[in-house]
Amino acid sequence: MQFHTNGFHPGDPDVLPAAPGCRRAGDPLPQTVDVLIAGSGPAGLCLAAQLARVPRIRTLLVEPKLGPMEKGQADGISVRSMEMFQAFGFGEKVARESVWINETTFWAPGGSDPLTRVARVQDVPDGISEMPHVLINQARVHDMFLDLMRHSPTRLEPDYGLKVADLRIDPAAAEYPVTVTLEHTAPGREGQTETVRANYVIGCDGARSNVRAAIGGALHGDAAHQAWGVMDVLATTDFPDWRMKSFVRSKDEGILMVLPREGGHLVRLYVELDALGEHERVAERGMGAADIIARAQRIFRPFALDVKEVVWWSIYEIGHRLTDKFDDVPEAQVATRAPRVMLAGDACHTHSPKAGQGMNVSMGDTFNLGWKLISVLTGRAEPALLHSYSGERRAAAKGLVEFDHKWARVVGARAADDGADGLPRVAREFVANLPFTCGLTIQYERSALTGAPTHQHLATGFDIGKRFHSAPVVRLADAKPMHLGHCIAADARFRLFIFAPAGDAGGAGGAVATLCDWLEHDPASPLRRHTAAGEDIDAVIDTRAVFQQGFRALDFAAMPTLLRPAVGRYGLTDYEKIFCADLKRGEDIFAMRRIDRVAGCIVIVRPDQYVGHVLPLHARDELAAYFGAILRVRG
Repeated sequence: MQFHTNGFHPGDPDVLPAAPGCRRAGDPLPQTVDVLIAGSGPAGLCLAAQLARVPRIRTLLVEPKLGPMEKGQADGISVRSMEMFQAFGFGEKVARESVWINETTFWAPGGSDPLTRVARVQDVPDGISEMPHVLINQARVHDMFLDLMRHSPTRLEPDYGLKVADLRIDPAAAEYPVTVTLEHTAPGREGQTETVRANYVIGCDGARSNVRAAIGGALHGDAAHQAWGVMDVLATTDFPDWRMKSFVRSKDEGILMVLPREGGHLVRLYVELDALGEHERVAERGMGAADIIARAQRIFRPFALDVKEVVWWSIYEIGHRLTDKFDDVPEAQVATRAPRVMLAGDACHTHSPKAGQGMNVSMGDTFNLGWKLISVLTGRAEPALLHSYSGERRAAAKGLVEFDHKWARVVGARAADDGADGLPRVAREFVANLPFTCGLTIQYERSALTGAPTHQHLATGFDIGKRFHSAPVVRLADAKPMHLGHCIAADARFRLFIFAPAGDAGGAGGAVATLCDWLEHDPASPLRRHTAAGEDIDAVIDTRAVFQQGFRALDFAAMPTLLRPAVGRYGLTDYEKIFCADLKRGEDIFAMRRIDRVAGCIVIVRPDQYVGHVLPLHARDELAAYFGAILRVRG
């Protein structure tokens, strides 16, 4: 984390100076905004937290509820989301507050025992991420995004008690083409409406999305016709794995899942209830918390369960649904019209909570969208960049819905091959799907944002189109051991990682210095072409280098000036752009990520932490072409 770049500011460095004229909570609604976000769930808040950091972007976030969430709903945070939280700056805080899921156990009838532990597996495979899989109240995740927003230059806060009732789009309008009708929901104001015009509207307003309906979208899919209960409880029990993630399948009463929660006492139970008729809805059964508890007690037998307090509960029906498109542009008009209205989260995909993916994928949607909106609204990219959002995230959501459709049936099924290889089928499937449930299998297809795998052999551990798999390094200037991926902040910048070839110490005439000189000074360089006059050299594309030598073998002062640039109004030196392998601890990033030691390479990382391209150090034209297809010429 860097601060004092533009002068000394005492106090909490997470609280940024307020932008002049920023809107305050309770102020009258603006007539026009750049972005209107409908819904303050994980998707809406993840997007708002990114936009709030850019003073020139005017954002309005509306929420029908009258205040922030306090309890309930999702709780699982995948390792991929933890990596994202690190980019926002609150990964360590989530890790401290949450419960870590280290093992998963499986219980089923065995022999004469009504229930016995039939398997246990490691929950996160070794080496897959430096981050843990954790559980924490969704409301706490909301709190952390809300804090980021309040402390950002725009001091953005949700406007509670407002929902999007309808919207109209004028495709011919150059400015504020979306007219949004907002309806008040607060007592005494129900039904009152106001109108706001926006450049972009993002529907994060759930499965019954009014934004989706307004652009003619619909969710398509099926339902499993099975009722499930979920509850957060404080309880006493003699079940041995009460603080483990556990799948428990009884002989005749169905299954449940045990999910320990933060704080050491709270536990969430997902409990299989009754099958539903073809056209029956859960609400028609009239079930409540007592029904969930009674079924859970029967499933747990012979273990006792004494529920002392029900903190939150809900009963739901599993559905797997996906909308046709995540934006408002018909396929026939993609070439001539950019999106103005986009959907995220449950507004465009719904699924069961069994794999713990809903909140994670929803945040992934808007983490993908946020930097693209910022790039367009700040003039760095053409509006056509926004087409890539629907293409990339619908494919990711389709994979999730298909996976969840199969997994929801595996969880409750008895299989003929249970016990093969010593594991029941659900445990085997769980192990096989761990990379997916960790959030690490998304691979964006080739596009302007995702290069061809022509040079993938130079760094086979950094898969093009997949998230950047961090590894330990040592920062040269202060010998700090750290993870390379932790220098990727959620700030809408691209990262250009230069991995030095063997023997290169950064000196004049070497491959790294030659490349850095071209990047810094040549008019054809993407840094020169896409950085506006007056901006720091790393404002759009942040260049960093990693060397194979230990930190004592390198000389910071001999490094190219691009890697120790003058930044901010005082021209202070940035000391945090040069790294080397962590040879002291034996954690060599070149070996761990299978980087060609002889040739070295360039790894381009997109602002959302996904690998955009892998290129040779001499590939000047390809490097320029990659950024030229995404960013405007501004230099």
